[in-house]
Amino acid sequence: MSVPTAADATWIDQRDTLEAWLAELPADAALGVDTEFMRRNTFHPQLALLQLGWNGRYALVDPLAFDIGSALHPRLATGPTVTVMHSAGEDLEALAPLLPEGPGTLFDTQIAAAFVGMGLGLSYRALVAELAGAELDKGETRSDWLQRPLTESQRLYATLDVVYLEPVHAQLAARLAERGRTAWHAEDCERLKRRANTLEGDPQPQRSFRAASDWSHAQQALLRRILLWRDRSARTLDRPRSWLLEDALALDLAQNPPSSLADLDQRSRGQRALRSPQRAELFELIKPAPDAEEQAATAAIPAPVLGPAKKALAAMKDTVDRLAGELDLPAGLLCPRKVVEEYLVTREWPEFLEGWRREVLHGPLSGLLPD
Repeated sequence: MSVPTAADATWIDQRDTLEAWLAELPADAALGVDTEFMRRNTFHPQLALLQLGWNGRYALVDPLAFDIGSALHPRLATGPTVTVMHSAGEDLEALAPLLPEGPGTLFDTQIAAAFVGMGLGLSYRALVAELAGAELDKGETRSDWLQRPLTESQRLYATLDVVYLEPVHAQLAARLAERGRTAWHAEDCERLKRRANTLEGDPQPQRSFRAASDWSHAQQALLRRILLWRDRSARTLDRPRSWLLEDALALDLAQNPPSSLADLDQRSRGQRALRSPQRAELFELIKPAPDAEEQAATAAIPAPVLGPAKKALAAMKDTVDRLAGELDLPAGLLCPRKVVEEYLVTREWPEFLEGWRREVLHGPLSGLLPD
């Protein structure tokens, strides 16, 4: 296929132009979609550009010029159109305000590549080189996509990000069908959509702080309270979580609560988004000790796996590796190590392992839980 130039992509900054461009697509089109967004000083990604590609036609849509969501929704959210994206998680998050449920049918080419034996986490550049024999220039990766007008180099870079999605989709879809993995891939794409469009954060964020696994349950509950506050406040203020509270400070405040507002002020200097109102709110939040109800609602932070559990973990990991080999799948796609640890520690079947993974793994792994 011939390589397009920046001029080959239609610049769209009006709703009727976008609607007309989309109207020319067949109902069941496999539409290549990509985004450019900025997330330097914000919690939420700032959508700066939407790229579309189908059958040699390309469009660069300016979301800063008009509300593109109402034009996109009828085409992408419903109907038989297949939205083809690569490593779509962050792109879906950037599109969430416009497509809260995500595209109706998502085909993620990175996930597909893993299912057909091309490796886990394959980059778009590597995938295009392998399947299309083209080399992509990534020179504009850190570009300012909110500037207007975009440079010719930016427009070409953005266009090329969707040029190869359609032919790559066709090859991967065929390979998935040959391996009988089409349904598994579709299930993982649906999971990705749900995760990317979740409006609330992790309800048990303290579980990621393994260093606090030996704390008392009351301290773990206070850490959870602080982390939930940080997440809510970061979303409301649209600032990075670390600007409110760095992880180390959150741990310190939970283990050694401030004795006064002045103490909190002293210990939290340098937190760029933690202004006086937020400091006062946080201090009042930390004051009460967690009661029995709050402690009961707090999931325990997983402790290091030791003794018989360590042997069970090794056996489970070996089982995952063996089954992944039999299925010709990356072990990390079938079941990441952290998910095995979660199951071993909590003895509750992880949500990640529902669906097709339950059929493959539940029997073998449940039989390895230590008494």
